[in-house]
Amino acid sequence: MTPFVLQCGNPLLPITLTDVPLRNADAVPTDDDCSAIFSDIESAPEPRIIVLGDDASLAALLTRLMRTERLHVEVAFVPENATDAAHIYKLGTGSRAAKVALTGTASSTPLIRDDAGKAVVGRALLGGADGTDLEGEAYVDDTRLFSGVVPGVEVAPTADMPGLRARVVGRRRFLPRRWVSGRAMQLGSPAAELTRDGIAGGKAVKRSTFYRHHQEWLLVR
Repeated sequence: MTPFVLQCGNPLLPITLTDVPLRNADAVPTDDDCSAIFSDIESAPEPRIIVLGDDASLAALLTRLMRTERLHVEVAFVPENATDAAHIYKLGTGSRAAKVALTGTASSTPLIRDDAGKAVVGRALLGGADGTDLEGEAYVDDTRLFSGVVPGVEVAPTADMPGLRARVVGRRRFLPRRWVSGRAMQLGSPAAELTRDGIAGGKAVKRSTFYRHHQEWLLVR
């Protein structure tokens, strides 16, 4: 195994990783940032990319690995602080996660993406336009998640099959509803705003689908 660090933004570099080849990138790595690390690992035997950053950093790298057909490359995640993805995949933070990144074993893990071809590793949130309630209908596989108007919907990957789960979320004073697990979540709405791993999606959409990609990714744990 040959490790390489992709340092996204300015997180602290754990001492364990100081002797590992390092490539700096934006907090959310650009296509150019990813191309640079791919060039670094091109001739390395059994390369392993260690992402030092947050959920959006990891999601951006996985998106690029997926689009360039490089999901055979092992990926480790070293968040500086606890994140949704760290919780889902039962990873540590800081120096503890760095040790696992160097000594852990990669295993096949469901990759969740949306119909825009972007990976999600922590959670995605769907709400109505301009902060309003979400109107429409959503299904997880054949199970109806909601029909009508709700405050919002949360979608999250799972570490094991079937790959994702989703639930209706309420206002702050209400508890979220139960999770529904499946391979895919489909939403139809007059106007929905999407946030993936803390990054707003931009313009409102009428349809949004999250689903398990046909190929898994190799997560080091």
